[in-house]
Parts: sequence; C-alpha cells; structure tokens
Amino acid sequence: MITIDGSQGEGGGQILRTSLALSAITGTPVRIERIRARRPKPGLQRQHLVAVQAAARVCNGHLDGAELHSREIVLTPQAPCDGTYEFDIGSAGSTTLVLQTVLPILLCADGPSQLRIRGGTHNPMAPPVEFLQESFLPVLHRIGIAATLDLARHGFYPAGGGAISAGIQPWQARVPLQLHERGKAIGRHAEVLLANLPAHVASREAQALKHGLHWSHAEVDEREVAADGPGNAIIARLRHAAITTVITAVGELRKPAEQVAQDCVRQVQRHLQGDAPVCQHLADQLLLPLAIGAGGSFRTVAPSEHTRTNAAIIAAFLGPVVDIAEQGGCAVVSVRGRQAQAG
Repeated sequence: MITIDGSQGEGGGQILRTSLALSAITGTPVRIERIRARRPKPGLQRQHLVAVQAAARVCNGHLDGAELHSREIVLTPQAPCDGTYEFDIGSAGSTTLVLQTVLPILLCADGPSQLRIRGGTHNPMAPPVEFLQESFLPVLHRIGIAATLDLARHGFYPAGGGAISAGIQPWQARVPLQLHERGKAIGRHAEVLLANLPAHVASREAQALKHGLHWSHAEVDEREVAADGPGNAIIARLRHAAITTVITAVGELRKPAEQVAQDCVRQVQRHLQGDAPVCQHLADQLLLPLAIGAGGSFRTVAPSEHTRTNAAIIAAFLGPVVDIAEQGGCAVVSVRGRQAQAG
C-alpha cells in the first residue's frame, strides 16, 4: 500500500484525483491522509466525495473512510471496468473534476464507457467544460485517446443543476506527445455566458472585454443559457495552429461585471506575452495521461505548484518519470511514459 500525504505541496483535490486514478490503474492500494488539511474547509467536500466514490466504482474497488469531511481514505482497487455510469454531485461541485478523476481509469478498461455527471459546469476553481472540449481533449486525441464530452445543461454556483455526458473508448495505440510551439495564430473569440441575470451584466462585460483587449464586436458574443440559478462566465479562446487555449473568468456574487471582464483581460494578455503553447492549467492536466501512455514532452510557462505537486504524486506510484527543466520564464516538461518504460 502507498501512503500519500494529502497536505503536501499545493495540498488540494488534485492530489486526491491523481492518487485515486493511479491506484486503480496500477492495482496498488492507496491510503490518502490529511486530505486538504490546509484548506479553509478541510477534508472531502461534495465533489471530492463523489470523485472518490466514482473512482472506486469504475475499478470495483473497496473504500474506507469515504464520507463528507473525512480527512483520510483507503482505496483497495480491482481492475478498471467499462460500463455506463451516472454520478450526481448534489451541489454545484465541479463535474469536470469528477470526470478527470475517472477518465484515466476508464481509458485502461477493456471496453467503451458512457458517463453522465450532474453538478456544476462553470466553477471559479475548476476547468469549465469548454476547456476540456477545446483544449484538453484535442491534445489527448493526438496521443491516441478517443473521448468525447458534451454539455447537456449549464450549472453555476450555488444552484448547480448542470450536466455533462462523456464517451470514453479504451486506449489502444499510445502515441508520444511533442508540443513545443503554438504555431500561427488562426483566430480569437470570447463569449459571455449569462443565466437568470439582467442583460446589462453581459453587455458591460462584453464592452469591457472589447475595450481591454482591443477586440472587434465580431470577436465578442453574448449568450443567454438555461440554468437552475443565476450565473455568469466569460470564455475566451485563443486559437493557434497547434493548440487552442481556453481562458475563463467566472462571475461571483457582488463582483462587478467590469472586474470579471478585467480578470479575463489580464489572463489573455499574460498568455499572449509569452510564446509557450501549453498554459499552466493544461500543463498540470497533461502529466497523468502522458505518464500512463507513451510519454513525450511539451513547452509551458513557469510551472505552478499544482504541476509540481502532481509530478510528485505520479512519482510515488511510477517513480521520477516527470522532468521539469526551466528555461528563462518557460519550462520544458518531459515525461517517460509507462508504456514506453514497459517496452
């Protein structure tokens, strides 16, 4: 059994998700202690609990300690098991983070799987559905992964009520990744999403976005979406020949529309100031697929604490397979894949 300190490094839910996935994939029992110990609300929150339960279900594993606010769990896995699964977070907790927990496991199953997950789809501290659809999954397709993701209904904090569905095929031919250049800029576009709020909120955000980025009217749209409660998000897309970067700002109670837009403007400007193809969020999320696949390398911005922590958790199961070489504000991340090592 491997014991993981859930408070190490960044200390958040990523430690939990990566540990669960690698436990199921390698068949190694894992004990995760001090889960989110340094967070304002430590232990398992709703989305973490559902992620734990989902991971156990898709590998026919046995769980101990899986209850709300628990700070220690033990997963004893069996083999990844394909099938049709439904998971309901029961809050606005992130559906995409639950998906990212079970996706690597189901890639290692014998047959295809279908998922439906209910909860939040656009959360301040989690990747939105568009990030997975347009940035994450296209890179996974390049390394041989066949997976689809659809947004059935938007879900914002605090009402939740959103839903996503995903299809996952068993990972057959595993291809190494080489992603070091963005390539030519081929398009840019931003969309202001609004649910059950006055129309002027979206208009003010769109105006502030166009002014701050010097984008045209045709490059910024406003769209009303159906949701159980009020919600607002800005989704900006920067399309290059080799990669699409998705940048998000999520509206919050008592946060002025102009401030939400300015948050998005700063993120877009910061990304465009550099030339690394992989943003810090995508860098964090690519480590695990590369480690269980054929490996590869990519160039990214200076690595975040999330990325370094994720590399450390992967090392606990697979050894020091992730190398991060910083080069003047950027970094080249190289991963020795599990399949490549076996070969």
